[in-house]
Formats: sequence, C-alpha cells, structure tokens
Amino acid sequence: MPPRASWTGYLKLSLVAIPVRMYNAISSASKISLNQLHKNCHQRIRQQLLCPVHGNIGREDVGKGYELEKDKYVVLDEADLEKVRMETTKTIELTQFVDPEQLEPIYLDSAYYVAPDGAVAEEAFRVIREAMRQKNKVGIGRVVMSGKETTIALQIQDKGFRLHTLHAANEIRHAASYFEEIPPGDVNKDQLALAMRLVENNTNSFDPAQFSDRYQEALLEIIKAKIEGTQPVLVPQAEVGKVINLMDALRRSVAQSQPRKVVKRTAAASAKIGARQQRKLQSA
Repeated sequence: MPPRASWTGYLKLSLVAIPVRMYNAISSASKISLNQLHKNCHQRIRQQLLCPVHGNIGREDVGKGYELEKDKYVVLDEADLEKVRMETTKTIELTQFVDPEQLEPIYLDSAYYVAPDGAVAEEAFRVIREAMRQKNKVGIGRVVMSGKETTIALQIQDKGFRLHTLHAANEIRHAASYFEEIPPGDVNKDQLALAMRLVENNTNSFDPAQFSDRYQEALLEIIKAKIEGTQPVLVPQAEVGKVINLMDALRRSVAQSQPRKVVKRTAAASAKIGARQQRKLQSA
C-alpha cells in the first residue's frame, strides 16, 4: 500500500481531467537530524516568534506582507491571497509535450510520483500514459504548490508518472561566465590515451545503491559510541598530493585501476539497510 499522498487534485490535458494523487519520491527518513542545544545545560533551544515592539507572540498572530521598502510593508490577509488562486491550484495542467533530450537536467528540482486517484480515473490515466510512451514525449505544464505556481515535467515511470518541479529560467546561472577564463589549448596525445584508458577501466553500470552517505554512517557510529561509552573508530582523511608530473600520475593511476564489478542492490535492499542502521541506533 503506497504512503499517504502529499497532494491530490487533477491531471488536466485539454478537456481531459483525471483525478490523481502525488507522492514525494524522495525520503529523508533515514537522515540523521541534529538538534540545537544550549551548551551549558544541554536543553533543546526553542525558536520563538518575536515582535520587536510586543515581544513574544503566538502563531495565530502572524500575518503576511510584502516589503515595499525597508520597514514598510503591504499587508496581505487570507482574503487577498484567495483572490490570486489560479486554475492550477488543484490541477496539474499539461500545456505541451517535448522530446526527452530537450529537458536539461539542470532544470530538474523536486521529484514526485503521480498515480490515479481511484478506479474511475485508471482508464483515462492509462490512455494518456500509453500515448506519451508511444510518442516518447515528456509533458510540460504548471501546478500551484507551496503557495506558488511552478513549471513541471511529467515523465513515464513504470505504471505511473514521475513529476519533477522545474527551476525557472531566471534561476539558472549560465555556465559561460564561469568557464570564460579557461584558456583553449592542445591536448597531449599520449596523456590523452592514458586518460581515456583510465576512464575505460573505471567505467561500469550506474548503481545508485552503491553510493551510500558515508558521512551519515560515520556520524551514526560516533553517536552509537557516545551511547555505549566507547571510542568510535574514525576513518583517517585521505591526503591529496600535488600532481608534479601528469604523465607519471596517469601511468600510475592506470596501473592500479582495474575494471570494477558492480554488486547489484535493489532499492528495497537499500531501504532495509537504512532501517537497520536506525534500529541499531535506537537499541544502543
């Protein structure tokens, strides 16, 4: 049974409106969160809502406003905000379709899964999904989330869809200005041959389950050691030496590199490992 939906509404294409549910595709449940404590008494620090005139206030006394100039605000109440509700407030509205290669990865933001909301929606959901699959297209559209309208990309994922919110064009910093000071130059053929061999020796199928968060794992070991009253085993930081001779460094790198074998690990297995780490911490 899927988890609780984070959003419910409609997937709309022209005159076709399909009830759908949206789920967060990314989980932060396995991440270790640290609380802020007072160093002296180790009590957790509480953040308070503070008005510079009236002191501490309750959350019910918090309003919203736009800063017109320093310390001058245009106050907006719920009635004002209701006036800007758009047709995409509860609707993922698809406005066009594009080829997958046109969707540059730099624009991708948060990821969600989209599934039909109930048996009545399943037929239309399947028809739209199959049409997109056969045409090999990505849907582009809009939806209101977290109080703002955002552009989205809708792609086929198994029997459903994967939805990505997209960064706006004016949020993306163009790369040219960061690379303009890199001078053009010729590449040494012998060095290039060794570098290509080094890349080839380290080429394999991508398995995201191989890349765990080693910082989180080390942090978990320190927390467990603190609970048990023992000293954690710390991994020494690797020293990065200066490259004196590029050709020598390439030869030595190629000599010690071998094609790597990927140990396949399913997403379910990775989730079990994360859950096991959390149980270890709780039982320590």
